[in-house]
Order: sequence, then C-alpha cells, then structure tokens
Amino acid sequence: MSNFDINSENDLLRKASEGNEQAFQHLFLKYHNQLGVHIFRITNSIVIAEEIVQDVFLKIWLSREALAGVHNFKAYLFVISKNHTLNCLRKLTKERQQKQLFEEHTAREITPESNINIYHSLLDDAIDHLPPQQQLVYLLSRHERLKYIEVANKLNISHESVKKYLQIATSSITSFVQVNLKKDILIFIIAIFF
Repeated sequence: MSNFDINSENDLLRKASEGNEQAFQHLFLKYHNQLGVHIFRITNSIVIAEEIVQDVFLKIWLSREALAGVHNFKAYLFVISKNHTLNCLRKLTKERQQKQLFEEHTAREITPESNINIYHSLLDDAIDHLPPQQQLVYLLSRHERLKYIEVANKLNISHESVKKYLQIATSSITSFVQVNLKKDILIFIIAIFF
C-alpha cells in the first residue's frame, strides 16, 4: 500500500511528523476502526463516533510535529480521543439543556394569549404609523365597521378613495407587522440566551 519500507510504527510516526501523508494515511487506516469502536462504546452513536474519529485524526495531523516524540501511538491516540469525546459529550449535554430551557421558556412565554397581545400591539403601532387620512379611513371602516359609502360620506371623499385608502393602509399594516414580528421574535430569542 505504501511505497516505503515499514520497519516500525516509530518510523511511521517520524515520517508523518515530517509531513509524509502516506505514513499518516497508514496510521489512520491501521487505527481508525479500533478508535471508532472505542468511541462508539462511549457515545452510543455511530454519527458522533465517526465525527470524533475524523476530528481526532485531523487534530493530530495539524499538530503532526509532535508525533516524532510519541512512543506509543495507540495510547496517545486513545487519550486524545477520550478527551475529545468527553468534550463533545459535554457540549452536546449543554446544547440539549439550552434547547430544553428554551422550549420550556417559550412554552411559558409564548402562549396563544401572548401571541394575540404581541399581534395587537404590533397592529396598533402599524395603525399609528399610517398617514392621517389612511388612518382615519382604516379606523372608521375596520373598527367602527362603517361601510365604504358611510366612510365616504362622513369624510366627504369618494367611494373609490375610501377603497384605495383601505388597500394602501392594509398593505402598509401587513408589511409593518411582518417586519416587526420577525424583529420581536429575534429580540425574544436573544433575551432568552443572553
């Protein structure tokens, strides 16, 4: 498989430490299955075990100069992998705890009532941002439930003007609510984690 004589593992380690990819590949092929089985026993996850094996060998390759001083590669490999595995498991546990806290917090905080309150608050703000004539037409039509012709007579404008003002106002309100709802959700998520 390799083009050079393999006298010992120490020779492979020395050559790998000098940047010889074939020597490193030989070490990888020799140990990756054993290491994967070992990590699988700790994590009980094939996906995590495969990721850790790749991470460990990448870490070793990136600091390959240290391989020249290693006398028992298998022990060295298993110590590094054990430490990396424990770090990964701690990280996963922390992520699961944060996810659970987030879900519990959002379950408490985001109820149908709070969603309605947020929506109504945004709707009120959106109406407040309308130009005065659009705002008046919208409130008379939607809140006082006046018909187009009644709004037109009350404001002394045409039926078509009422219709046009309502279309523009509805579009503006919808856009305002959508944009600001995304911002409110983002602010809420940031507040939970920080």
